[in-house]
Amino acid sequence: MNITENITRLLAEVPSYVTVEAAVKTRTAEEIIEAIEAGIRVIGENYVQEAVRVKSEVNLPSEWHFIGHLQKNKVKTAIELFDMIETVDSTELAGEINKRCAQAGKIMPILIEVNSGREAQKSGVMPEEVEELIKNISGLINVRVCGLMTMGPAGCSSEAYRRCFRETKQLFDRLKCLNLPGVDMKILSMGMTDSWREAIEEGSTMIRIGSLIFGERN
Repeated sequence: MNITENITRLLAEVPSYVTVEAAVKTRTAEEIIEAIEAGIRVIGENYVQEAVRVKSEVNLPSEWHFIGHLQKNKVKTAIELFDMIETVDSTELAGEINKRCAQAGKIMPILIEVNSGREAQKSGVMPEEVEELIKNISGLINVRVCGLMTMGPAGCSSEAYRRCFRETKQLFDRLKCLNLPGVDMKILSMGMTDSWREAIEEGSTMIRIGSLIFGERN
């Protein structure tokens, strides 16, 4: 089974309004090129240095999103490489992105990472703190909040995933109704290889898929 076949099968099952983002951590430029040629338009990369390495070799139309934990000292490089940063979880990080984007003359779309499983070891904002964070960020000129992202607890049951996704969707809907300046709540990124079906049923508009496309990592 190859990458093209995996993507063809996946895209046939996923509703047209849902974006499939290929999670390409440790993948080669050749694998990423095959994925794009098979119909993937959004590439999700966890590491700034990996993007530096492979992106220059992938000369095909695609959007590159940063999906890992972004350190402030990597922001300057990240805003040069990526079209969206999906993992903003603090005012400080948003401020640094805003500062670097102002220097570069660009506006960076971002998603707020929600720690929907309330896991102490994970990054992300606790659900009850998301509204305050977005209100603090909304005045920044060079970032635009475009939605929320959550993964849910790794390896949990289908129903546990659903509870996390359902709460994040309710939060997304409530924030959308606030019509905050500088905020355009249009993307709800939830679900990965082991939870994408539940995520779509609970309202996800973007799923992040790695091993289901590329196979297990060596």
